[in-house]
Formats: sequence, C-alpha cells, structure tokens
Amino acid sequence: MDYLSKQIEELKAKIDSNQKLLADPDLAPLVGEEIKSLEEQLQALESASIHNSPPSEGGDQEGVKNSPATIEIRAAAGGDEAQNFANDLTRMYTRFASAQGFKLDQIDENIIRIHIGQNNPWGHGAYETFSVESGVHRVQRVPETESAGRIHTSTATVAVLPVIPAKAIEVKEIDLDWQFTTAGGPGGQNVNKVNTAVRLTHKPTGIVVAVREERFQARNKEIALEILRAKLWEHEETERLGKIDSGRAAAVGRGMRSEKIKTYNFPQNRLTDHRLAKSWYSLKEIIEGDLSAVLTYSLENLPTLP
Repeated sequence: MDYLSKQIEELKAKIDSNQKLLADPDLAPLVGEEIKSLEEQLQALESASIHNSPPSEGGDQEGVKNSPATIEIRAAAGGDEAQNFANDLTRMYTRFASAQGFKLDQIDENIIRIHIGQNNPWGHGAYETFSVESGVHRVQRVPETESAGRIHTSTATVAVLPVIPAKAIEVKEIDLDWQFTTAGGPGGQNVNKVNTAVRLTHKPTGIVVAVREERFQARNKEIALEILRAKLWEHEETERLGKIDSGRAAAVGRGMRSEKIKTYNFPQNRLTDHRLAKSWYSLKEIIEGDLSAVLTYSLENLPTLP
C-alpha cells in the first residue's frame, strides 16, 4: 500500500470513529468541527491520489494535464495559525509563479490560477506540474502571537484542480443554489453596495464554491462554475478509482495533525516530503517562493513510487 492510500484509510477510520461520538450532546459540537477538518483533509489526499493513478479510459487526458492549475489553499487544524499558514502557502505559490513569468490570476483570497506556456523547465502544463502539491501540508513553528516561545503544529490543505471545459461536465441549473452577498473588505464604495460575492452549492454532491475577488458578479459566477466543474471532475475521478471501504481500515488514524504529505519545520529550516522521504534544509527560501528544486524532484520521483 502506498503512502497516500495508507493515509486515506487512516483518515476514513478516524472519521468513522468520531462519527460514533456525535450521539453524545456534550461532545457533538467539538467532534463535528473535527470531522469537518478531517473530511477536508481526506478530500485533499484523494485529490492528490488522482495524480498518481492510471489515466481513465477515454476523455482528453492530455488536455487535463496541460490545463491551467487552480490552486485552492484552506486552513485546517490549528485556528488562526492555520489560516496564517494557508496565507503563507498562497504567497509562496504566487511568488514562485511571478518569478517564473507564469500568467497568474487571483481568484479569491486563497485561490489562484496559474497558466504555464509550453516553454518551461519541466515540460508539463500547469495542472500536471502543480498537482504534486495536492494534499495536507503541516507547519511546525512558533507563532508571532506566542509569548512563551512554544512550537505550534497546524495544517492546511492544498487542492490543485484543472480547468474543465463546459462541454466536458454537465451542470444542470436545477442542481445549483446561488447566494450573493457583498464582497466586503477594501475596494471602495461599490464593493460595499453591490452583491458581487458568489457562493455556489451543487445540491446533489454538497460541493460548495465561494468567489468574491472580482468586482462584477457575472465574472464571479463564471469563475464559480469553472471551479465547480473541476471539483465535479475530481469527484468523478475519485469514484472511478474506487473509494476504500472504511470497514477495512485497520486502526484509527494517528490524528488530524498527523495526516500530511509535507512538513514545514521552521526551527530546523526544513521542508520534508513524506511521500518521497526527502528533506530540503532551505525552508526560508522555499516559503518565499523558491520552489524550483522541490517541484523538479517531485515531478521526477513521484511517478516512480510503487
């Protein structure tokens, strides 16, 4: 069993174990939050497993590989520090793309889209290049708000999605629930007066997409549909690969902060990729956007894993 499959089994077992505690009214609120966090991590790991799976029969697989990459970073376990880490990861990918001269779209606060031309160091499209980043990322560091100097552990999930053409995935209007709100934040009076922010729910699957970056509602709706199609494609790919029966999971997972593909250890200036058992001792430069060596090693070695 490979590294990702083992973690997926452990996460499903952890979710199953926590769901049994929901009947306790005293524990239900806390357990519900933990289940939500675990499910987000599970989704990220299943997304990561798609990249390393055999291609599906039919369909434009090359088109998907060469597609732009939509990268969505979410805070997971760790409260405010997890959100700070998610922001750091967003900045890391943004700075890397800018330094490489790639076209970059800021879709939302922690959602970016990267376009890569044919002439690039890796010879891959954006989706194939960045899909190696899909999964749960863990950080170990002393937060700025920590007066006692204690090291905290937090996590964020990174989901990398292709851009799927409208004709490739059917989305029925009857299955969509649209909500519109003011975007809030900086941007002038128009932002506060016009309902430009979009929240889209796909009722059959429960998938939710929120977009608020653009000033115009029509553009935010268009972007939300693009992301929804990508998530529906990912959902179908996950089903194609076959979901692992949680009843076969041998034991409860090691905990929601332990399910990860990478660890960013700031006291040791170390980034470790647990899938490859590889560490880089240049975390300060990596988190500032120097990702070339990491991506190159991942793209060369992940396909060779058993």
